[in-house]
Amino acid sequence: MVKACVPVPLSDLATSNTHGEDSPYFAGWKAYDEDPYDAATNPSGVIQMGLAENQVSFDLLERYLEQHPEATGWGCGITSFRENALFQDYHGLRSFRQAMATFMEKIRGERAEFDPERIVLTAGATAANELLTFILANPGDCLLIPTPYYPGFDRDLRWRTGVNIIPVHCDSSNGFQITPQNLEVAFAEAESNKFRVRGVVITNPSNPLGTTIRRPALEDILDFAARKNIHLISDEIYSGSVFSPDEFVSMAEIVQARGYRDCERVHIVYSLSKDLGLPGFRVGTIYSYNDRVVTTARKMSSFTLVSSQTQNMLASMLSDGEFIENYLETNRKRLKERHEYIVEGLKNAGIECLRGNAGLFCWMNLAPLLKESTREGELRLWKLILHEVKLNISPGSSCHCSEVGWFRVCFANMSHQTLEIALRRLGNFMNKMIEANKLNELIG
Repeated sequence: MVKACVPVPLSDLATSNTHGEDSPYFAGWKAYDEDPYDAATNPSGVIQMGLAENQVSFDLLERYLEQHPEATGWGCGITSFRENALFQDYHGLRSFRQAMATFMEKIRGERAEFDPERIVLTAGATAANELLTFILANPGDCLLIPTPYYPGFDRDLRWRTGVNIIPVHCDSSNGFQITPQNLEVAFAEAESNKFRVRGVVITNPSNPLGTTIRRPALEDILDFAARKNIHLISDEIYSGSVFSPDEFVSMAEIVQARGYRDCERVHIVYSLSKDLGLPGFRVGTIYSYNDRVVTTARKMSSFTLVSSQTQNMLASMLSDGEFIENYLETNRKRLKERHEYIVEGLKNAGIECLRGNAGLFCWMNLAPLLKESTREGELRLWKLILHEVKLNISPGSSCHCSEVGWFRVCFANMSHQTLEIALRRLGNFMNKMIEANKLNELIG
């Protein structure tokens, strides 16, 4: 008989619950993994609408690689293999950093400039955001983040760093736009809790809203950061997924327009996971105007390097101006068409959405379906949709939304046919809910 062993102690980090994996955001993924929809083998399974992944233009990437097989090969034989396989310094390949800088400029319509020497490569935006948090804040300090925000930030910015998050509560009265008043309230809350505020983190375009931040709001946010002498992280991972490029204003444009005044507090995060639909390649970047941040980030990036082979392949692809021009234009067109399709489908089902202009998702309002306007009521509705309608969508509470009843629904990670089925399921669900409400009114 084996005796029960006394557990060997682990670190506080290993036993903490700050990872956030118990959030409905991640719980929905688990439900999908256990019962994934498949048109042929599991047509009644869960459809994954909680994953912001871009597959609408993947055929363009595949076609490019078919036409340019040399991009995925070793180039000049064994010599190139040796160059890829042997030691890589923290800087990464200059050819790839140059290609990334040019690509980031192209996305912004050449309205902003990026110096390859200021680009720090990381294994995705997740690593970039955590790395910046390590550099800008100490354990016990805090960052301000406007709500609703990406649920993964609770993991990325808090779990290993020991840094706190103070929500900047925004609401639907102005489309959840950030205001100086919202920022001041959050800053005062942080001070009342004895937290030292080290920075503001924004996502532009917003995840989960699918909207861009307007130039006056960006000006206000930078003014606020300067007034409080704190940092500003602008996560622009969806900057190439704005349906009309003229509607996106990068913080880089604001910095340049100001003659680089206050630039040392501005740090931009980007990745190829969303715009190019390459999350598996784990390619992210930090672009900072602060020399000390660049130097430190480059040292720390040794823990999250991108493979030389990946850099070589993507340098070839991103340096092909004709391909990139066609890809960005086609991808924007397809995302806009897909967005319009789902918004119209939701409208026909009686569901309204926040007006969006970017991203791989829309922010839909199911508040009229709530039996009680509470977080608990919202989660009950979410569980009903997940387990009975078999759709994994993300409840607003997992995004720290200040209003109940909002949900993020993704539309770019599936085929058009699967999206049609998802909308049909939602439509049938809405009809049942309407009939049930009518019955309750008659009984009442």
